[in-house]
Amino acid sequence: MAAGNVVATYYYPTAAPGGMEVCGAELGRGAGDKCFDDDGRPKRSGTMWTASAHIITAVIGSGVLSLGWAIAQLGWVAGPAVMLLFSLVTYYTSALLADCYRSGDPTTGKRNYTYMDAVNANLSGVKVKICGFLQYANIVGVAIGYTIAASISMLAIRRANCFHQKGHGNPCAISSTPYMIIFGVAEIFFSQIPDFDQISWLSILAAVMSFTYSTIGLGLGIVQVIASKGVQGSLTGISIGVVTPMDKVWRSLQAFGDIAFAYSYSLILIEIQDTIRAPPPSESTVMKRATVVSVAVTTLFYLLCGCMGYAAFGDGAPGNLLTGFGFYEPFWLLDVANAAIVVHLVGAYQVYCQPLFAFVEKWAARRWPGSAFVTGEVEVPLLPGRRRCKVNPFRATWRTAFVVATTVVSMLLPFFNDVVGFLGALGFWPLTVYFPVEMYVVQKKVPRWSTRWVCLQMLSLGCLVISVAAAAGSIAGIASDLKVYRPFKSY
Repeated sequence: MAAGNVVATYYYPTAAPGGMEVCGAELGRGAGDKCFDDDGRPKRSGTMWTASAHIITAVIGSGVLSLGWAIAQLGWVAGPAVMLLFSLVTYYTSALLADCYRSGDPTTGKRNYTYMDAVNANLSGVKVKICGFLQYANIVGVAIGYTIAASISMLAIRRANCFHQKGHGNPCAISSTPYMIIFGVAEIFFSQIPDFDQISWLSILAAVMSFTYSTIGLGLGIVQVIASKGVQGSLTGISIGVVTPMDKVWRSLQAFGDIAFAYSYSLILIEIQDTIRAPPPSESTVMKRATVVSVAVTTLFYLLCGCMGYAAFGDGAPGNLLTGFGFYEPFWLLDVANAAIVVHLVGAYQVYCQPLFAFVEKWAARRWPGSAFVTGEVEVPLLPGRRRCKVNPFRATWRTAFVVATTVVSMLLPFFNDVVGFLGALGFWPLTVYFPVEMYVVQKKVPRWSTRWVCLQMLSLGCLVISVAAAAGSIAGIASDLKVYRPFKSY
């Protein structure tokens, strides 16, 4: 039984190390203990604001920087309209998903600790396996996408300084590979943080960084519009002639994927909701408030950054507003913005990957409960003669291997826009729309063929069509990039 207690303490730690030791020693006590919630797990301390920070960290990511390009493909009419549409769909389906956190009563029902737990409680059979594959495959894809984005921002700092010193005409060809390795090493270190409860500080820091670089991008766009003495762009986006008709179609579809990726966070919503303190009010009520705040804030930022990027550069809007070198000066401000992007992506990587980390580690603990390698801990001195840190060998090995693998794949596929669009398309319909809708129908016992049921199915079908089209556009873009790309070469 001691091994079981250690596993429980390890996977569900409290926020404070001291509290973890006390609660770990008292694991034999039942519900109602001061250290524990009603189901015997360590007491949660999250609020609407910490949940909002987690969401903003996950949502306002590198995707915001591609929105100027996305609006350039769609134009002044369709671009903002599509962005608002995705925000409404994301909010609505997130509210449906929040209601599935507890099975039965929203206050006293059985908790579902992960997205997969919620799917397993409401659906069955092959749907559960498909959901698990899609969720964890999407997390792997997001990790790759964030590694690419972070390396591009670090590379942009070096190139901005190069352009400032040697002139804008200098190619300043630099490989992104060393920067991917640097980001990977940082993620190996931060990936040892065991649980969501212990990365609230990282999420808050990352959220601040996201506002920092978004505000800088917005400010530079406004300055560019003033310098150009007018707003650029057209109602229908990039013109036929500048690109071929087929390219116009593919790029427009890819823009849908970019916007979908910018709103992608449903696959970790349940895990974020599981950090919110016990009722009252119910976790679903708090999560819905956090979702309103987060989606409203991010949509406002997206509209400002995306529209201002298009207004500043028109059809020539770069795929990444701060690294595509639509701006060259002030170079130091670009450096600050790109450094903020890197810091934000370090946190976002951890927020996204925690569900996959926890899934593999819990599976291993069930599979080999008596293994000291899997369930035990070893003490590692942080500094000579100073505090010692407890490290789980399996966690350290598995998480390090995961980061190394995603870093290597990132080196082979450094196509920011196309990868972002494909990830958005891959995860949007099944994880943001289909499974939340299906779980809500089961949870609330919505009668088949009722008006609500028909409307929910129409929403799901419409989003499926958008996802398939966006995936096709992104795959076409990746295929085009692969024709000219050579791995590990400087560009």
